[in-house]
Amino acid sequence: MSSDLSPIDKAKFISAKRAAQFVESGMKVGLGTGSTAAWLVRCLGEMVRDDGLRIKGVPTSTRTAELARQVGIEVISLDEARWLDLTIDGADEFDGDLNLIKGGGGALLQEKIVATASDQMIVISDASKEVETLGAFPLPVEVIPFGWQTTRALIEETLVSMDVLGRDTALRMNGAVPYVTDEGNHILDLHLRRIGNARQLALVLNQMPGVVENGLFIDICDRVIMGFADGRVELRDINEGTVDTERIDLTEGANIFADFTD
Repeated sequence: MSSDLSPIDKAKFISAKRAAQFVESGMKVGLGTGSTAAWLVRCLGEMVRDDGLRIKGVPTSTRTAELARQVGIEVISLDEARWLDLTIDGADEFDGDLNLIKGGGGALLQEKIVATASDQMIVISDASKEVETLGAFPLPVEVIPFGWQTTRALIEETLVSMDVLGRDTALRMNGAVPYVTDEGNHILDLHLRRIGNARQLALVLNQMPGVVENGLFIDICDRVIMGFADGRVELRDINEGTVDTERIDLTEGANIFADFTD
């Protein structure tokens, strides 16, 4: 069944399968949003069903919550959990220091809140998400709808003094209408091309009235698990300073391929 997957989906599955091995019964686990995180939720659901894994999941979006319930994971709120053992999520980009750009799926606010309320954060990814310098992927910034055009103008003015290559901004759309997050906000995508000082930019953006949160995750990720289509998986631990390579059997996840659509 796994032979029907594209190489990139195989890589995503490999990273998700390996990350699921860090989850133990009794844990409270943050469940990310996006195509790679969806593989993780399916893997955990298989472990709940077949291996007796007992966990409580805190999803970072309504669609992740729906999927988690479908596969048998007990879903609770962050308020109920209060603190998490682990969050596993995808990323749109990551650099050598494991700093991230997230928010391509529109859930950056909940994702950042959940990740920072965890003992550790693991990012699952394929090799295409690794970059030398953040910024090729548009940086999402969540803004409140009231006065969003003024907020946009303020951001564009501020970017003039930032170490970035581009300053184009765009309101994210959902067809003919603005995209609305789970919290009822809009997203501005900043096309910066290269971010020279991500830490500074993150701080400056969040000081602006109208900005709720930005998609730069600085010093939040502890480990990146990067999958490859041939079954290899690379584990990078920023705290230990280690890089390990393993191999995962693609046939082990055959049960979750049958009805999974991405």
